[in-house]
Amino acid sequence: MALLSFLDRNHSVAEPGFSRWLVPPAALAIHLAIGQVYAFSVFKKPLNYLLQVATSGGGLKALPGVDSPNPSDWKFTSLGWIFSLAIVCLGLSAAIFGKWLERVGPRRAMFTSAVCFTSGFFISAAGVQLHQLWLIYFGYGVIGGIGLGIGYISPVSTLIKWFPDRPGMATGMAIMGFGGGALIGSPLSNDLMAFFRTDRDLGVQKTFLVMGTIYFVAMMFGVFTVRVPRPGWKPEGWVAPVKPKSLVTAHSVEVNEAFGTPQFWLLWIVLCMNVTAGIGILEQASPMIQELFKGQITAVAAGGFVALLSLFNMGGRFVWSSVSDYIGRKNTYYVFFLLGATLYYLAPSTGASGLNNIKLFVTICAVILTMYGGGFATIPAYLRDLFGTMEVGAIHGRLLTAWSAAGVFGPVLVNYIREYEKGKGVPLADAYSTVLYVMVGLLIVGFLANAAVRPVDSKHWYKSEEVDKNLAAVPGSAVATR
Repeated sequence: MALLSFLDRNHSVAEPGFSRWLVPPAALAIHLAIGQVYAFSVFKKPLNYLLQVATSGGGLKALPGVDSPNPSDWKFTSLGWIFSLAIVCLGLSAAIFGKWLERVGPRRAMFTSAVCFTSGFFISAAGVQLHQLWLIYFGYGVIGGIGLGIGYISPVSTLIKWFPDRPGMATGMAIMGFGGGALIGSPLSNDLMAFFRTDRDLGVQKTFLVMGTIYFVAMMFGVFTVRVPRPGWKPEGWVAPVKPKSLVTAHSVEVNEAFGTPQFWLLWIVLCMNVTAGIGILEQASPMIQELFKGQITAVAAGGFVALLSLFNMGGRFVWSSVSDYIGRKNTYYVFFLLGATLYYLAPSTGASGLNNIKLFVTICAVILTMYGGGFATIPAYLRDLFGTMEVGAIHGRLLTAWSAAGVFGPVLVNYIREYEKGKGVPLADAYSTVLYVMVGLLIVGFLANAAVRPVDSKHWYKSEEVDKNLAAVPGSAVATR
């Protein structure tokens, strides 16, 4: 009971003198842990060979080739659904628990996230041991995915309240850790699997158990560190602008009302298109570079590629969201869609059947991933600009259903088009061209949706007395300072 009481929102209110700069590390502790989902592609080939290695011995070196697993082993298309399920449950849980988070505060939400996310690893370890794919779907995909969603949104609205003077930078700090999760998760996964590997065991099960334990400890640091601003708090010397910029409202919109506005659904399309384009590559990053440059890239080098993409994904979240504070959210997304479409169009020509330029391919993917990550970090500030701060966390949670859709759409496009092209006899190095060109079209759709965004009509605003009543209960809000 004492622990549960400690998790209450009123026990996490910051005392006078507390530095708001202690909150970003708490957010990073959560997001660097749950961001491990971006490194899941390093498990795909080991999971693809569990029975083959168990029966043949000799570890991966004994395998006859990357396309010759045991007939009873899990296929790439089946394994791709683990990641997709996790992202689907991320979006759905963020949408369902958004209002609950606003009520109970970030500390309880972070703790719940830690329990669910790490339990996913433990359940998945049982799935590996028993060779039951449904257990991995349920563990990593469903239970772990719920932990992803709750953990993802838990620091966002808190940091926006701590940094009303720099909302883009604040959301960048909250979310950049998620993009950097693979920077830790990818080498950690490879190192642990190498440590536990034997002639007849690839070490996946033990790796899941150890990673679940490590991540729980890391996430508890965030739980104990996070604070919410006390009533009446605002940054020293900061004064809210009298005349907001275009598309930046001084009013608030309740989450259910926001859900019915055209602006919400236009931003849903914006996020979905941006994420679909990036997530298809990221989920397949390790196998893709090995197949585009067959014989030139080892599994270890591919793991390094995944970690590099994670670094740019993370950096882009902070850089682009901070830039959006100066050039605006709409202009930032214009850059994402125009530059992104150009790079996706050029990417296929860098493969072994074209320029055979690994450095150029890596550079293109790195830039794409900065914009992919930047899109995630900029969208909460975009929502704050349009709908106000009162329930931005809940609105953000519902918008993340776009991520759920993209989490299915992106990997399905990549995995199934790859299998279709492969079935037609197309070399693996050329099998990704079609899907990359499809991504160009998706980014154009996102560009058009972004262009259609306009300020929210006043009929959707809360009445002033309702706003005062609700905002007065939110620490750090303008009403609470009166």
